[in-house]
This record gives sequence, structure tokens and C-alpha cells, in this order.
Amino acid sequence: MANINYVSLSKAMSKALRHRPERIGLQLAPDGSVELRTLVNALNTHGGWPRVLDESDVMHVVTHGSKQRFAVHEGRIRACYGHSIPVAIAYERATPPTVLYHGTSQHAATSIETDGLLPMGRQKVHLSADVATAKQVGARHGGKVVVLQVDAGRASHDGVEFYYGNDSTWLADSVPAAYLSRMD
Repeated sequence: MANINYVSLSKAMSKALRHRPERIGLQLAPDGSVELRTLVNALNTHGGWPRVLDESDVMHVVTHGSKQRFAVHEGRIRACYGHSIPVAIAYERATPPTVLYHGTSQHAATSIETDGLLPMGRQKVHLSADVATAKQVGARHGGKVVVLQVDAGRASHDGVEFYYGNDSTWLADSVPAAYLSRMD
């Protein structure tokens, strides 16, 4: 493997497979996948990566990434969640933990407490399995981080559908404000 910054590579892969595939000349299948070698070629050609980038570098991100963002099946790679582009991923409904968390900014928290959690530019709302991850996610928004506690057990019982993303990420179509409370 080349001397690769895997965090930067993961971000480039996320942008290519979740948000802007056309920027590096990719056309994703309806399920959001593309051939692994096609992604590597696109990253090498248009992504600003050294030509020594190969499939093993991408597979390192897939297998060792802390957020399990990507999946490879039969030579094709796709992002598992977080898309801002239309893709047809069949998420499997799952019973969530009793409590989940959502990290956000002070500004966004005010509207979330009124309108609930909405996917905004993404296909699903992202929820964290623990407070530390929610704080980390919320810090990306800048400013003071607000962590909202989600009464996922009650919401699920009342018909809100939840989907397992990975060990630290759960997804939902939306979560009404009645199931949210601000943590201090």
C-alpha cells in the first residue's frame, strides 16, 4: 500500500459515492454502487490522488474505517448511508436501542425542537448510539454543540421506523419533536 492519508481518502470516497459522483466522472447504478476499479480509476484521474492509489487502499478504508460507511459486494462498492443524491438502497427496519442521540448546532437545535428531526439534504436522519459520537457529529456544524436525546424506544413503539446503519449510527426517515429532549 502507498503512503495514503486514509481519513482524506475516506472523505473523497464519501463525496464521490454519497454526494457528487459526477465531479470525478462517476455514474452510479440505481443502488448507489459502482465497480471498485472504476472508483479507483476515477479517484486517480480526477480526485487529486497520486497514481499509486489502488484497490487495496480503498479496501483499507472499507474494512478499517471507524464509521463503516462503505460496502463492497461482487466487485462493486457503495456508500451504506448518508446520501444527498437519489439512490435506491433498501434499508432493513430494525428495533433501535431505547435511547439514541443527535448532535447539532445551537442554531439548528432550536428549529429541530419545533419541527423534529428531518433529513434535510439527505435521505435519512442520522442518529448516534452514544453521546460521544453525537458530540463529534455536532462539532462539524461549528459553534456550541447541542446533543438531543431521542426516546427511540417510545418512538419505535409509536410507529417511527428506524434502520440500523452500523454500530454507532442509526437512521430514521424523520423523528417528531415529541421524542426529543435537549441534554445539558
